[in-house]
Amino acid sequence: MTSSPLPNPDGTTKQSTKPASEQVAAYLPQAGEGANEVLRTPKPVKEVVVIGLGQLGRVFAGGLLRAGCTVVPVNRGDDMFTVARTHPEPELVLVAVAENDLHTLLAALPGAWRPRVALIQNELLPRDWEKYHYNDPTVISVWFEKKKGIDAKPLIASPVAGPGAALLCRALDAVDLPCREVAAGDPLLFELVRKNVYILTTNIAGLKTGGTVVQLWAQHEDFARLVAKEVMDIQDALTGVRLDRDALIAGMLEAFDGDPGHGCTGRSAPARLARAIGHADAFGLAVPILRSLAG
Repeated sequence: MTSSPLPNPDGTTKQSTKPASEQVAAYLPQAGEGANEVLRTPKPVKEVVVIGLGQLGRVFAGGLLRAGCTVVPVNRGDDMFTVARTHPEPELVLVAVAENDLHTLLAALPGAWRPRVALIQNELLPRDWEKYHYNDPTVISVWFEKKKGIDAKPLIASPVAGPGAALLCRALDAVDLPCREVAAGDPLLFELVRKNVYILTTNIAGLKTGGTVVQLWAQHEDFARLVAKEVMDIQDALTGVRLDRDALIAGMLEAFDGDPGHGCTGRSAPARLARAIGHADAFGLAVPILRSLAG
């Protein structure tokens, strides 16, 4: 549709011959002509839904607030569909629930939120979201630790991919936690498997050795490598891809250097071992070291 010619002072009309950019510029407020009104016009605020406000969820929520977003919290027991009717088009829907609750939540997420989902869980792989037909989610491999009463402590920069990657990096940067954007696909897959190798190797080997990650490698390297090999066998089966194992070990050791005093194991270690053996059973993998640790 073409615009109508503007009237001349004598009542006649004349189509402007100036370029469109100059015509638009001519009608922008100039100094003394209401320019301050433009400055006073409120900027739209990005809404981000955060589902689950545990330790990690609160870190992300705080960063998002500092990055200028409005955070819409969804706690356990809240009706997601009621919240979604009030907030149907958030910039991002950050799923910060525990690993054990992830699949139930992905199956039940309101349809309006599905294209906006962001995932932060440990032991995450593409099969976890592909099972529920999510396409191109934002995914971050979290490399900082947050415990009650203690500030979040980064090991290395957390890699993130997907449509909301830039926003999550801004949020983490706002609370002094390093983050870096990576491409979706193979680069993201490597980062997810790398984190899985780190957390499963240290947790599972730590059931026998105890101690810190630097002690694990300095005093029990041969044993740690055996555990890591079986962990990587399982990751190969789960992803259908055999990644560069030397690169995965190097990536694990980089994280060791980021926090040498990090404890190997914790409350979740027995559950991680049981889950790993369950995956091995599903794919017919022997994993004798892991089975010996299960007793």
